[in-house]
Amino acid sequence: MIVECIYMLVKNQRTHRRNKMEVIKELPEVFEEFAEQRKNSFLGVKELKDKGVPIVGAYCTYFPQEIAMAMGAATVGLCSTSDETIPEAEKDLPKNLCPLIKSSYGFAKTDKCPFFYFSDVVVGETTCDGKKKMYEYMKEFKDVFLMELPNTQGEEALKLWKSEIIRFREYLEQKFDVEITEEMIREAVKVNNAGRRSLKKLYEVMRNDPAPIKGQDLFKVLYGSTFKFDRAAIPDEVDALVDKIKREYAQGRMEEKKPRILVTGCPIGGASEKVIRAIEDNGGIVVTYENCTGAKSIDKLVDEDNPDIYDALARRYLNIGCSVMTPNPNRLELLGRLIDEYKVDGVVEMVLQACHTYNVETLGIRRFVNEKKNIPYISVETDYSQADIGQLNTRIAAFIEML
Repeated sequence: MIVECIYMLVKNQRTHRRNKMEVIKELPEVFEEFAEQRKNSFLGVKELKDKGVPIVGAYCTYFPQEIAMAMGAATVGLCSTSDETIPEAEKDLPKNLCPLIKSSYGFAKTDKCPFFYFSDVVVGETTCDGKKKMYEYMKEFKDVFLMELPNTQGEEALKLWKSEIIRFREYLEQKFDVEITEEMIREAVKVNNAGRRSLKKLYEVMRNDPAPIKGQDLFKVLYGSTFKFDRAAIPDEVDALVDKIKREYAQGRMEEKKPRILVTGCPIGGASEKVIRAIEDNGGIVVTYENCTGAKSIDKLVDEDNPDIYDALARRYLNIGCSVMTPNPNRLELLGRLIDEYKVDGVVEMVLQACHTYNVETLGIRRFVNEKKNIPYISVETDYSQADIGQLNTRIAAFIEML
């Protein structure tokens, strides 16, 4: 019943928006169209399911989606960015657990996430301890395939991760009675690489000073694109947007010159977007995102020339600089590069409460930003509630005023 109600609601919203977009497609409307992509995909996932298309859900940037794409499956990021279902999750999980984990479990348990409801399998990963244990409970009511992610990035870890990617392929072949060939995987790699290139061109427009668009609008596109089931359609849509932004910038349409902020830390989306709003409502502008919804998931491509496609996939995904890795030099490399390329004035790190790996790593990030890059840094700890918006505004306003 819940899913059918969402189906009708989103269908009406999409019809209304389609009629609107046929009349005018100014930049603000384009950004809003991407912002609505997640809701529109509630309808899209049911349509795919009705057609018999396999649905593979996941939570993490380490998920090698090309393997699932190769067999014709639709891949989707699952709901985990709201406090709506946390009270239900806390009936099974500790209250002092990371809100992302509780939200993930709560939406799954209550069937309030259409993506989870229609998924044939959920792909988990051994990132942090909380997620690993949460997947054990999730397996009681959903088919979960758990990938053994190494917490280091050396050659031995690479061998393990490559073997896990092959094991994932074998699992899909057996579960769905299909054959996934290397040629199929290479085609999926080309499709995803093309999308990454276009999204990277999009966020690179923020190298301009003053910035051509708001960081909130940039985020709408980056986040919204993750919910597009037709990955091959991303380049044309995003390239057209980039061309439009560049044309209007050349005509003098741009934001006011403001302190340029880089956002790093835990994944952002949904309720945690309050941090972006706090920055831009208080005199700053977010010019780049290092975290999972930003450069971290787009910066590196899969090497299409590598004769071993599984090695190519393993290297690309294992090199992501998440705080679960120890040591974690790849995060510092990307962070430093973004600070330089985007002429960043200050770094804001968003850490979710009880996210121990990111919380512990704030010391190293602060030292790197302050001592190596010689710019100010602030970390803000938050959850998915709206209770701390006033405090966030006060702290971030003071930080930007200092800049």
